Amino acid sequence: MFVDHTPETAPPAARRAMAATARRLGYLPAPVARMAAAPELLDGFLRLRDLFDATTLDPLARETLIMTIATRNGCHVCVAMHTAKLTALDADTALVAALRAGTALPESRLEALRRFTLDVLEHAGDVDAERLEAFLANGFTHRQALEVVLGIGTYTLSTLANRLTAAPLDEQLAPFAWHGAPPLTGPAR
Repeated sequence: MFVDHTPETAPPAARRAMAATARRLGYLPAPVARMAAAPELLDGFLRLRDLFDATTLDPLARETLIMTIATRNGCHVCVAMHTAKLTALDADTALVAALRAGTALPESRLEALRRFTLDVLEHAGDVDAERLEAFLANGFTHRQALEVVLGIGTYTLSTLANRLTAAPLDEQLAPFAWHGAPPLTGPAR
């Protein structure tokens, strides 16, 4: 069982990141309270998140990638949190519903990004030229193809940590709760 740390109980190296997150959001999310047990993980995720937010991908494209990772990995916390972000961005409800369902998106550009993200994951980065061209043909750049890799790494880190720690859904995100399909699984143990 992982502990829900507070800034007072967390390892000293995690306290600054926890306080900054609480100031930014107005509350301390349970995933942050649990990641605080490993200050390097918490700090690494927050730094990577900030780097991904600074990419040339627009906010809707970034959220599309994040939701693709979150649903693929079965992270109910991430799906709820990023559904809230999409709602704040006034994203089309059909887009949000498709992202939550893990199905084809109604907008071709974002669908190309979703497919490319899944291709990068499925082929461990060894995406064939045709699939890369399909991504580029939708207005994306080679730089953005590499930014997809940054997003995948960033949000794979958080989804896996949230699932490992069994981070609960914060009450602030309850309206966006997701009970989607379980994530892909590997071979039997």
